[in-house]
This record gives sequence, C-alpha cells and structure tokens, in this order.
Amino acid sequence: MGLLAILAGCAAVTPAPQHIDITLIGFNDLHGHLEPPRLAVSVPGPAGPVAVPAGGAAYLASAIAALKARHPHHAVVSAGDMVGASPLASALFLDEPTIEAVNRMQIDFNAVGNHEFDRGWRELLRLQHGGCEQFTVRAPCQLSRPFEGARFGFLAANTVREDGQTLLPATGLKRFHEGGATVTVGFIGLTLKATPTMVSPTGVAGLRFEDEAATANALVPQLRAQGADVIVVVIHEGGSTTVGINETSCAGLSGDIVPILERLDPAVDVVVSGHTHRAYVCDYASVNPQRPFLLTSAGLYGTLVTDIALRVDTRTRRVLRKAARQVIVQGEGFTGPQGRVDTKAAVPIFAADPGVQHIVSNYRAAAVPLAQRPVGQANAAIVRQPAPSLETPLGNLIADAQLAATRLPAQGGAQMSVMNPGGVRADLVPDGQGLVRYGQLFAVQPFGNHLVVKSLTGAQLRAALEQQFHSGTNTPERPRVLSVSAGFGYSYDLSRPAGARISHMVLHGQPVNDETRVRVAMSNYLAGGGDNFTVFAQVPDMLGGGQDLDVLEAYFRAHSPVAPPATNRIIRSAEGTGLSQ
Repeated sequence: MGLLAILAGCAAVTPAPQHIDITLIGFNDLHGHLEPPRLAVSVPGPAGPVAVPAGGAAYLASAIAALKARHPHHAVVSAGDMVGASPLASALFLDEPTIEAVNRMQIDFNAVGNHEFDRGWRELLRLQHGGCEQFTVRAPCQLSRPFEGARFGFLAANTVREDGQTLLPATGLKRFHEGGATVTVGFIGLTLKATPTMVSPTGVAGLRFEDEAATANALVPQLRAQGADVIVVVIHEGGSTTVGINETSCAGLSGDIVPILERLDPAVDVVVSGHTHRAYVCDYASVNPQRPFLLTSAGLYGTLVTDIALRVDTRTRRVLRKAARQVIVQGEGFTGPQGRVDTKAAVPIFAADPGVQHIVSNYRAAAVPLAQRPVGQANAAIVRQPAPSLETPLGNLIADAQLAATRLPAQGGAQMSVMNPGGVRADLVPDGQGLVRYGQLFAVQPFGNHLVVKSLTGAQLRAALEQQFHSGTNTPERPRVLSVSAGFGYSYDLSRPAGARISHMVLHGQPVNDETRVRVAMSNYLAGGGDNFTVFAQVPDMLGGGQDLDVLEAYFRAHSPVAPPATNRIIRSAEGTGLSQ
C-alpha cells in the first residue's frame, strides 16, 4: 500500500472531536454611540472601585475582533436598540453611520428593539435592505449614495404583520465545523411585547407584538428540526441585579425579563438580553434549577461586550459547559463632570479600528458645523433629575417651549402643554460662557417629533393624567409623570384608588372642571397614544407647531439666558395623609 493510501486510511478513521468550543459575543443598546460616550465602568481595585473609560464604535470593533481572533468558532449578536435615540453624528443621518460601522464589525444578528421603530417600520426595513426611499422628515443617503443597508440579519420573531407573517425573519442559524463534526446554533430574535407603548403608534401601525416566551417556545421545535443543537434567545428585554458585572449569582435579579424566563422552554441554553441598560452575567439555575439558562446583558452604548463560552458535546449535541464574562471596551480617557478618567493598564486597552474610525470621522465632520452652532444661553444646567413631584426642570422647559410655539390661534391656540419624560434624552449643560449649542438640543430631543394641539375636556385631561399611574406599564410603583407648562398645575395622591388620584387641576388660576375645554399641545408621539396615554389618541388633532427640536431652538433664541424652571407645578400629596410635600 502506498504512503498516500495509508495516510488517507488514517484520515478516514480519525475520530471526530468529542466537543467543539463556541464563543458568542454579545452587546446591546448601542443607540448609535459612534463616538466614546464619556462613560466609565467601575471595577474592583486594590484600594476600592476603579473607573475605567469605556465605549466608542472604533474600540468596540477592535474588542470584537480580538475575541474573534482568540476563538475561531464565534457568532456576534446584538440584543436591540442598536439605533434610535442616538447622538447627532448618527441620528442626523438616520443612523446610517451606525449600520455602516457595525457592518465593519461583521456581526451576525441584531434582535430588533423598541427604538428601531422610532422612525416607523418602513424605515427599519430600509436600514435592513438599503436604499434611499424617504420615510422621515430627514433626508436619507446624505453621505452614502446609495445606502447599502445592514449586512447582518435583523430578527423580530414576535413582530407580526396583519397577514400573519413576521416583519423580519424570526430566527437564524450558524454552523460550526471541526474535524468532521458540525454543531449548529439557532438564534431567536425577540422585541419586547410592550414596544407599541414606547414608540409612535403610527410607526407600528399594522403590526402586533406577541408574547415573548410563547413565541420563543413555539420556535424551539422548528429550530431543532432545522438541525439546531444549541438554542440562543436574543431579546430586547431585561432586568438588573445587585451584584458586580461579572458575578454570576443573580443576586437581586428583577425586572420584566424574569417572568419571561419563568415561562421559557428549558431547552434554551443562553438568553442575551438588553433594554434596561444594565450589565449582568447570571447563572439562572441558581434562581430556578429547572431553567438553567445563562442570562447576560452588556450594559449600554458599547461600553462592554459579553464573552460567552459554550462547550458542545458532538455526540449528544448538547451544551456541556457554559460561562460568560464582561469585557470592558477601553480605548481612550476623557474628562467628565467628576474629573479626569484615564485609561487603566490593569484592563486591556484596545486600539481604534481604522475602518470604523474612518466612518465615524467622516460623519462627525459632516455634523460638526451644525452641532457647534450656538442657539442661545442658559444661566445654569437644566437637568432631567425628577423633583419629589416627579416633574423635571428640563421637561418643564420643553413643555414651556411647546406652549410658546402653539399659543397663537394660527398655531392651534394652545393653553398648556405636556411633555413625556422618556422623550427627554440628555441633560442640558451650558459651557463656561453659558452658551448652548444645537448639538446639545439635538441630544435632548433626537426623535424628530412634531407638535399637535388637541382640545380636551377637563374630564379627558384628568383621565389622561390618571394614566400616568394606571395604564399599561405605567403603575404607582413605576409612574410616568408628564411635565407640564407654566400656568397649569394639579395634585395627585397615590394612596387613592385608580381613577381618583388627580385633583385640584388649575389653569392660570382658574379651576378646570369636567366640562372645561382646554387646548393642549404635545408631541405627535403622545398624541397617538404613546407611553400608554391612550386617552390622547381618542381626541382629534387640531393645528400644531413645528418640529420639537426647532421649537426648543426658537425658545432659546427668544428667551436667553434661560433659567431652569421651577418644579412646583405638580403637588404630590403625602400618601395616606392628604398633606402636600
């Protein structure tokens, strides 16, 4: 027998490996943060916690590349909100820059989050498939002509059209080969069921968002039939723990992910989560031994990636071992409100990926002239920190600006305005000379909503305010209190039953009774029933003002220097006493 034949015979009987090691690389809630977000991750140090600067798309790309290089069998997944509520350098260009940057990272799948629907589902499909069709007030393809779309798959298993088909694919597969053995990983991508309460209703018209656990459970057998040995759920829903980012005990685990996990098929191996902007690595078997999931979340804004290690038995086709750790995306230091945060040699430092940095630099340069344009002055920081009443200075300021823009009869004749807290995305801090710039206003209100005015009866207004505490996810424990414009006020008492918590509504010194007609300005998001304020959606629109961002800019130009508004428009009664506090 010749040598080649002998070698061929030996190769034929070489046994397949007993196991294959697969690495999943997870991140979530990037929110278009191409530039470093000036955030630090706290890690234990010899003398106490140490702040490590983290984030930046170019450094995220390098961190992912380093993990890939170390682990030949890998898949990269994002658990949603990759785009939406983004800084100006991405949002000004409809988040095309973020898609282009992530394309360079060569990821596999992104489970669609609620913010992917901020500009409507048609614009979401454009981000996936590419093209320059315009679905928003901002023009697409300003720098990239044409925009090619995402080279990774968007997954949305529980987002269903009227014809029963999913808006985007429900699942994805990736196969890994070694020594004649193959292991297949099946991915299920899920959007949180509450998405319709978090985006403009027009953006999800014709869609329904089905139960997350029921959807995933129905897909497990289908993935098994397609050969999936490992099942990974990538879901834009999450929770929080009370322990360090790499501690696996799940101590203090809470949040909306928990009831989903309790109903999820135990055949699922890993749950990569997001939405809450918290970082955790949780061995869920310590909570429920019947459901031994590995649960992870990588915080926010690309500050972390999760390195998830799976060892899969090639004979039983099951996971033998699984573990995860958070990797800090450390690239460059920064100076923040608490002072200088320098890089730490004890934590790996990643170089900027040149290709991603080129994308970021191009879009940043295009955005800078607009971002740096002064719009007015403020005599102090105007922040989102809630007062005891849960109104905020910045929310009140926006409500005042909305009222100013809609007060004239030709603009709707508004008498008051309301602003939802979730629509206020950043604090407003003037520079040393008191200047406020356009990029800062954009960071505060990045959604591109427009204003409308609705004529409500006092009864309807009271019913809408009651929904701050009793509608969908709005509860007394997790209220969503609207900021209101100057001249309007009321009291609320959470010790009273639902429907009877609002009292003493007053508009410019006059009581508002059930029959009183009040013209209220608000964003089209609220007007369509967003944030569970369904009462607003039942009232026809009247005339309105312009874009919310333009309105805020006009207010600064007319009223500078602007002072932080007082937070005394709403009175929260001491529960059970009726006394104000």
